[in-house]
Amino acid sequence: MILLPHLILLLVSIYHNLSTHKFTMISLMVSLVLVYIAACTCFHIMPLISARVSSLRLKILQGGKYLLKFCFYSILSQIAFYLIMSWIGWDFLPQDESGIVILLIDLIFCCVHIYLFLLNACLRIILTCRSLGVLKRLLIILGLWIPLINLFLLHYLGKKAQEEIDQEVCRFENRKERDGKMICATKYPLVMLHGIGFRDLQYFNYWGRIPKELVRNGALVYYGHQEAWGTIENNAAAIKSTIEKVMEENHCDKVNLIAHSKGGLDARYLIRGLFMEDHIASLTTISTPHHGSELLNILNKLPDKIYCLISSLIDMNYKKLGDTAPDCYHASKQLAPSFCQEFNEKYPDSPKVYYQSYASCVKSTLGDSLLTIPNLLMYFAGASKNDGLVTIESAKWGHFKKAFVSAGRRGISHGDMIDLKREDYKGFDVIEAYVEIVKELKEMGF
Repeated sequence: MILLPHLILLLVSIYHNLSTHKFTMISLMVSLVLVYIAACTCFHIMPLISARVSSLRLKILQGGKYLLKFCFYSILSQIAFYLIMSWIGWDFLPQDESGIVILLIDLIFCCVHIYLFLLNACLRIILTCRSLGVLKRLLIILGLWIPLINLFLLHYLGKKAQEEIDQEVCRFENRKERDGKMICATKYPLVMLHGIGFRDLQYFNYWGRIPKELVRNGALVYYGHQEAWGTIENNAAAIKSTIEKVMEENHCDKVNLIAHSKGGLDARYLIRGLFMEDHIASLTTISTPHHGSELLNILNKLPDKIYCLISSLIDMNYKKLGDTAPDCYHASKQLAPSFCQEFNEKYPDSPKVYYQSYASCVKSTLGDSLLTIPNLLMYFAGASKNDGLVTIESAKWGHFKKAFVSAGRRGISHGDMIDLKREDYKGFDVIEAYVEIVKELKEMGF
């Protein structure tokens, strides 16, 4: 930290003091340059990393965090070095203008030396930290060139890196603790039902990193394979077909349903409307608008011709993505509070099925950039506590367990509950949340 940035001063000192012993002088100077190159290469490529960090991504991220800390202490040590040397004196330098030039070159070299480490640290964190979105990355890259502002950004990068490392290490330790215990090995297989506007495995997994962790802990995971813009009735029929195949494959007579958003309404119609109550052990709904979404009250104020035009355009595009009979107009209308009120009266819960529900809440309209506009509309409609699309009150059904929140100012959005962005948030681990949900289902005998 103290001597490496001063290669120039060290070379000048050797030259000044050993000029009469050329072989020794040249040997020492070459050795010093080689040591500098080797040391810097090691620090740049392989900074100290914790043994508890397993994946390559985390090793790169943690290396960035350590390099930031290294640069901070390097800057402090260099300030101390120049102050002490100014007090002691620069007697080993020529006492003329050339000495000042050498000192200036050394200062520039020192700054470049530390700057390269800072650049390495920032690139490591910007490229590997999942909690940084595209917009944040761009703003940070631009802001790092602005004096004073870059100091706050460096602190922010270090903080975000540490939060993600802590969460991943905690997750790693949890996995190690429950390794082989099969805590998610439920009696009946799991069938996961997606929400509106998405498909299970079209281009990416709707449920993010969640299914992989459930399988790691013993769960049998299947997907509903209903359509993105299918009506409740059509989607329920598709889910019924999937469940029959799952039961035949596993030689069982029931399954557990975990449904997100509109998938919960599809599931409830499946149970009572298609008389599948004898084959459903439990239904867990996540952010499902059981009492409708206030957002539809606003959208329904659009002229019907415009609503139909927008819906037809969506249907046209989703046919290309795999939907056989997309019906955006009616599928979206089925999320209106008025429709859900009639739906709830017509399809009450079955006493043969265990119902439980979860919700989440964003803390500000800028909590999730993808849902900023819907969230603002929800606030204007008087729905204060919501996840960007669904209020906590609307998500309550059966045994309401909890509303997930984060420790930060962001909150947990509708998309966060399915690991949509594959990001981790302070005070909330979506993967562990689902592990706990399935673990409880197993303990309850489902």
